[in-house]
Amino acid sequence: MICFATSGVVFVELSGLSDLRACSDQPAGRPSATFAEGRVLIRANQMELHVRPLSENLAFGSIVTDIDISSLEDAQVRRALTALWIDRGLVVFRGLETDEAGHIELSSIFGTPEIHPLRDPAKPGRAELSDIRYDSVFGEIYEFGDGSRRGGWLPWHFDLVYVDHINHGGILRPIVVPEDGGETGFIDQIAAYDSLPDRLKQQIEGLEVVYRFDIDASHQRFGVTPGLRLLRMDPRSSKLMANPEGFPEVVHPLVFLQPETGRKVLNVSPWFALGIEGMEDVEGDVLLEDVIAHATDESRAYYHKWVATDLVLWDNWRMMHCARGVPAGSDRHMQRTTIVGDYGQGRLRDARAIINDALRVNV
Repeated sequence: MICFATSGVVFVELSGLSDLRACSDQPAGRPSATFAEGRVLIRANQMELHVRPLSENLAFGSIVTDIDISSLEDAQVRRALTALWIDRGLVVFRGLETDEAGHIELSSIFGTPEIHPLRDPAKPGRAELSDIRYDSVFGEIYEFGDGSRRGGWLPWHFDLVYVDHINHGGILRPIVVPEDGGETGFIDQIAAYDSLPDRLKQQIEGLEVVYRFDIDASHQRFGVTPGLRLLRMDPRSSKLMANPEGFPEVVHPLVFLQPETGRKVLNVSPWFALGIEGMEDVEGDVLLEDVIAHATDESRAYYHKWVATDLVLWDNWRMMHCARGVPAGSDRHMQRTTIVGDYGQGRLRDARAIINDALRVNV
């Protein structure tokens, strides 16, 4: 159950009527929350939103329905949605029919949408939006150990873990949804840390992981996908990989405290990880592999099946994510915003190194 009030808005997520009674003693004048059929009705300044858990089996995530763009102008609603995001890590906005402007407006609730530093100013569309596109003619294709092929597949990772400053989050919106595949997976790393065996918690306290950018996931050292082979790299990635001197090694802590709550986060990305700083040996690699196996446990994963009116917000400081990809002959087009922010824990391994600006807003 979640029960909290912020700036005059009461948010409650309930598993039963007893939870409603436990949260019902709110200060006079606060907007009301009522329970019906597993949903909670949130009233703020005569606006109504419904919030429910993403899944009964997961400790993270919420679904918000009955929201429209006009409600986003209300300061109370904006503060309450921010509090929900920080608490739950992943928010699915369902049934919100919007366009580029609405996508950016929703994102602005949670921080400033970032503009890609190398974006072509002549390109049509809003500068705050990045296109994530798999094109069946030019897109990236991987072959797996069973012989199957997928386009637009991405392994488990945190965005921008290969640079020193990690953005706070983003919002994805579908433009072209394939008939088959295309799901986006999420695993909460606050819950992953909480369930980590005490032995591993003690071993990783104070340790850091070294990362370096390499778009070819078949080169991945940890959390390896058996038999993975890159068959075709898309032109944008090929251009980026042609200048590897701008990809210095960076370091991030294995554990950090969520700034807003003090909860511990298991902070590891299988993609781009090179090893544990100061433990570049078999012992360190075995330890990191054990931690990553726990962090990527599929029993704690949520896979979002996209429909046209969904927007999905995630906290990139705690939500590891992946893309399942699509059949190689299909197309998939998403747009995303990148929410500015930095948790302040990353650093360049060599302080004199210079990072290619193209990496600052990427996967």
